Amino acid sequence: MRSLKAAAAVLVLAALTGCTREGGRVDMGPTGGVPVEGGTATMALPPNATPNWIFPIGPPGYGASYNAGIQFLMFMPVYDAVLDKDKGGLTTHGPSTLGLKPKYSDGNKTVTVPLRKGVKWSDGKPVTARDLEFWFNLLKANKANWGSYSVGTMPDNVKRFETLDDHTVRLRLTRAYNPDWFTANQLTLMRALPQHAWGARTDGGPIGDFDRTKKGAKAVFARLTQHAKSLGSYGSDPLWRTVNGPWKLAGWRDSGQVTIVPNEKFTGPKSQRPHLDKVVFKPFTTADSEYNVLRSGGVDYGYIPPSVMAQKGKFEDKGYRVDPWEGWAATYIVYNFNSTHAGPLMRQLYIRRAMQHLVDQKAMSDVIWQGSATPTLGPVPVTPKSQYLSRAMERDRYPFSVDKAKSLLKAHGWETKGGTARCVRPGTGADECGKGIERDDPLELTLLSQSGSTETTNMMQELKSSLSKAGIDLTVRQQPLNSVLGNSIPCTAKDPGCDWDMSFFGTAGSWYYPLNPSGEQLFSTGASANFGNFSDKKADRIIRAVQYSPDMKAVHAYGEYLADQLPVMWMPNPAYQVSVIRNDLRGIEQNPTVTFAPQDWYYVKKDQGGAGSEKTGSEKKGAEK
Repeated sequence: MRSLKAAAAVLVLAALTGCTREGGRVDMGPTGGVPVEGGTATMALPPNATPNWIFPIGPPGYGASYNAGIQFLMFMPVYDAVLDKDKGGLTTHGPSTLGLKPKYSDGNKTVTVPLRKGVKWSDGKPVTARDLEFWFNLLKANKANWGSYSVGTMPDNVKRFETLDDHTVRLRLTRAYNPDWFTANQLTLMRALPQHAWGARTDGGPIGDFDRTKKGAKAVFARLTQHAKSLGSYGSDPLWRTVNGPWKLAGWRDSGQVTIVPNEKFTGPKSQRPHLDKVVFKPFTTADSEYNVLRSGGVDYGYIPPSVMAQKGKFEDKGYRVDPWEGWAATYIVYNFNSTHAGPLMRQLYIRRAMQHLVDQKAMSDVIWQGSATPTLGPVPVTPKSQYLSRAMERDRYPFSVDKAKSLLKAHGWETKGGTARCVRPGTGADECGKGIERDDPLELTLLSQSGSTETTNMMQELKSSLSKAGIDLTVRQQPLNSVLGNSIPCTAKDPGCDWDMSFFGTAGSWYYPLNPSGEQLFSTGASANFGNFSDKKADRIIRAVQYSPDMKAVHAYGEYLADQLPVMWMPNPAYQVSVIRNDLRGIEQNPTVTFAPQDWYYVKKDQGGAGSEKTGSEKKGAEK
C-alpha cells in the first residue's frame, strides 16, 4: 500500500488509474470521425430520479447526484473530481473548475485557494473571492440546513476566512489536517455564489453585505431557499439566470425534466465551451419505460436494465455502444437507530450481524444484477481497487449463512414462534435480548425502498425471503426516490416522522464518495447524511483520525472498524447504470464519481458514427468545426 503524499493538491487516486472494469479509469469512448457543431442530446435520468433543487447549497434530503451534476453545469465548482487527461486519472482541479492548485502551509494549518482569473457571471460581473466569502458566510450561519454538514467539518474547521485579493482566499484552519482529505472532501464543497445578484434579504430589497452578519446571512439564505423550493418557477426566476458555467437553464419542469443550452456569456476556458445546441435530462418513472423510449430512438444517452444485458447486441446493431458506468460508491440499507418502533432492535449489534449474514450478495449480483454489481463489504469501496482498501477490508466478515443468523438470535434469547422470532429472554445480559426489548416482542421491521427498478424490487423480495428464514418479518414499502430520501432524514424518537425502521435508495448506488472515501458525512455522530442516527464514540474518533493524519493506516482502521460494526446493512453495489450511447455522440467520459460534462459532447457525421435517433440527428446544424 502506498502512503498519502503530504502535499496532495493533485489527488490522482490509485483507484482510478486502470481501465474502467479493472481500476476505474474514466472511459473516453470512441474517437475519430468528422465533428459537427450543434445538435440536441437527450440523456435519461435514473428511474424515479427527478431533479428538484437548483440552489448550490442543498438541504438534507436533496443531495442526489443528479442535482449536484446539473448545478455544476451552470455554476462552476471551485474544486471537483475531474479528469486529468494527461495523467489518465482524476484530480480536484482542471479546466472545469474555478480553483487552481491549492497551497498548504503552516504545517497544514493553512490553505490558500487561488481562483481562475477572467471568469465572469453571465451579467458581466467578475467572479471574485467575494463570491466565495458569500457562500462561506451563508453556510456558517445556516450549517444545520446544509445537507453536507457534519459536526466539526466545514465550516466548523475554518477558524478564519480571509480574502487576500480579488482572486485568492486563505483558510486558517482550527488545526492541522490531512491535505489529501481536506482537498478531496472539504475544498470540493466550496461554491462561488453571485453575491452582487443574490445578496438581498427580501424580494425587491437592496443588495448589500448583509451576509457579513449572522442575522443578515440567515435572512439572505432564507430568501434563496424559499425561491429554491418553487420548482415550477426555476425557468422564469431571474435569480437562476445569473450563472458562470458553460450552460444556462432553458427549462425545468415539475416532472423533473431539465433542459440546458449554452451560456453565450461564458468566459471560462475555451475547452469548456459547449458544442451542442441543447441537452435534455429526461426523467422516467421506471427503468422499463426508459427502455421502451430508448428502443424507439427517443434517447441518445440512456441505459438498459441489467436483466436485458443479453440483448445488448441489438443496440449495437442499431448504432449504439453499451458500456457499464461503474461508480466510486457504496450501497447499503440504512438502519434507523432512533426509530420509534424498532430503535431498540437496530441498536443491538448481534441483530445487525444476524441480518447481514442473511444478505446473499453474490446471488443477488449474479441473478438479479446479471453480474453488474460488486459486493459492499464496508465503507470503503471494494472496486475499483485503491490505496484506501486494506487486505482485511477485502474479506467478507459476514458471509451468507442462515445457520449463523439463527444461532446469533438464539444465543441472545430469541425463539421463532409461528414463523416470527420473538424475545423469550428479555434483559441486558450477554445472553439476553437487550435494552428496550420486552418479552414476546417480535422481530418485525418495515423497509422504505425506492420504486421504479425491477432489480431493486426483486432484491428487496429476495432479502425479505432470506430474513424470514431466521424469523425476521420484513415489510417492504416502495416509494419514489425523492420520497424515500425525504422520509429518511435524521430524526429523534419523539419526532412524528421517525417511525421508519430501514431505508434503501441505492438502485444506482447509495453514496458516491469524493476522492477520499472517509465517512464524516455518513457515520459520524450528528452528520446530516447520517440518516439512521448512528452514533459510536470510537467511530467518531477514527473518522477524525482520517481527517487529521496523512498516514494510510488511519483510513484502514476506519474501514475495518465500520465494516465490523455495521452502521448500515451492506448491499450489492451496482454499476451506476449500463449505459447505451449513440455511436455518433462523442466526448462522453463516464466519471466514477458520476458527474458529467456535456460541454465535451459533440456529434460526428453520421456516416462515420453509426446509426441512432433520426429525430435527434435531424436537429444537428452548422458546418464542420
